[in-house]
Amino acid sequence: MNTIIDRFEKIKSKITSLKPDKQVNIIAVSKTFSFDCIKPLVDHGHLHYGENKVQEALVKWSEIKKINQNLKLHMIGKLQSNKAKDAVKLFDYIHSIDNQKLADALAKHQTNLNKNLEYFIQVNIGNEIQKSGIPVDQLDAFYNYCANEINLKIIGLMVIPPVEQNVEKYFKSLTLLNKSLALKNLSMGMSSDYIEAVKHGSNFVRIGSSIFGPRSLR
Repeated sequence: MNTIIDRFEKIKSKITSLKPDKQVNIIAVSKTFSFDCIKPLVDHGHLHYGENKVQEALVKWSEIKKINQNLKLHMIGKLQSNKAKDAVKLFDYIHSIDNQKLADALAKHQTNLNKNLEYFIQVNIGNEIQKSGIPVDQLDAFYNYCANEINLKIIGLMVIPPVEQNVEKYFKSLTLLNKSLALKNLSMGMSSDYIEAVKHGSNFVRIGSSIFGPRSLR
């Protein structure tokens, strides 16, 4: 299993050489992988992990997080409001907040559970019909609602750019939107484009297959 550690350290080294003075958080996207596959990286001391399904994450991480309370779990997939309570119980960061119904549910449950998660607003930067995310022209109003009316701790914006297009254009756009809201964190960049994302200021990159290898389809 050392190959996982080798891959991880290689990615970490590339990022450090690009941004030696900036902390970039590598979210090891562990969706579909069993905990046996992930354990070497946990034992190596890595803390940030990403999942995209609440039920899978509950089964995989609930007991482990009780034992290792330093672990940080990131919800990076589409989140339905009826799963918000379970998400608040388990996760530390949610990257995919993109509508008022979900925001309201998260605010209610974190108050009831006495938790204070950190949130990214997912932006539909390419205006793609099939993709989640708040439209750019609704971002300011949605941010103000989340941050000022229901007191969610919004720490930055998240994007999944259109496939097979010039990602740098979209990364630049998100960086400008982030600055316009005076936010300090950016969740952008995956296995195929994390180098470009880091160059454009991302400090949360979501990397799965480049660490853990190819996923089995399911």
